[in-house]
Amino acid sequence: MKRVLTLFLSLSVLLLAACSKVPAGNVGVKFQMYGDDKGSLQELPPGRYWVGWGYEMYTFPTFTQTYTFTRSAAEGRPVDESISFQTSQGLTVNADVGITYHIDPSRVTLIFQKYRKGIDEITDVYLRNMVRDALVKEAASLDIESVYGKGKANLIEAVQRDVREEVGSVGIVVEKIYWIGELRLPENVVQSINAKIQATQMAEQRQNEVAQAQAEAQKVEAEAQGQAQARITIAAAEAKAIALKGEALRQNPNVVQMSAIEKWDGRLPTYSGGALPFLHINAPDSSK
Repeated sequence: MKRVLTLFLSLSVLLLAACSKVPAGNVGVKFQMYGDDKGSLQELPPGRYWVGWGYEMYTFPTFTQTYTFTRSAAEGRPVDESISFQTSQGLTVNADVGITYHIDPSRVTLIFQKYRKGIDEITDVYLRNMVRDALVKEAASLDIESVYGKGKANLIEAVQRDVREEVGSVGIVVEKIYWIGELRLPENVVQSINAKIQATQMAEQRQNEVAQAQAEAQKVEAEAQGQAQARITIAAAEAKAIALKGEALRQNPNVVQMSAIEKWDGRLPTYSGGALPFLHINAPDSSK
């Protein structure tokens, strides 16, 4: 009885060992390695399946995957997976790069037929190589200032476009490829770039200061011209008023006498030598 029980348990263990599970959110591919149907594939939904001798089971997650190719042993695999590439001047740049993607569930069999690997091997080898090759190609036409500065975002966008086009037809949907942290350049190159940036900023500051000084000078000059023009306008107006007044007096001589009379208070001077108010008395006409 014990032998039968032992044999039953052993068979159960062997049967369980020969079973494979396709977790939720995955699609399984059962691959026949030997026999007349060697190389045949069977696509399987989530569940537990009998694999048996001569078969292998591969699972492909259909939800979003994120992987980072970094120098750090604490991320990804415990080896240096960072990517190096060169600029148009031949300078080497090293970078940590991340990728986010997912598998099209309807093309899992096509993906396996192309790569004959599981998702981990596809990511570690094929996707990493594609990212590296795209970086090498796109950076070859850029100088170090473009890669390190304003062209950094454009470079990774071009890499994302290249990789997306390459794997999209087989069912790998690249959502995003992105830099992780700063790019690593030789220290002397970093110092040279920083010095150039600082010199450019100082030159721009000087230009701004000169432009501001010119603007201030133009403002003062404009104000002075405005004030001078205002004085000229006032003087011209006053001269015109005097001319008009003189012309009016010439045409009306009695206006002066009338003005003097209006201003006289009716008292004669009480001191010697005082002049009488300006009065013009017409002589009587003797002919009358």
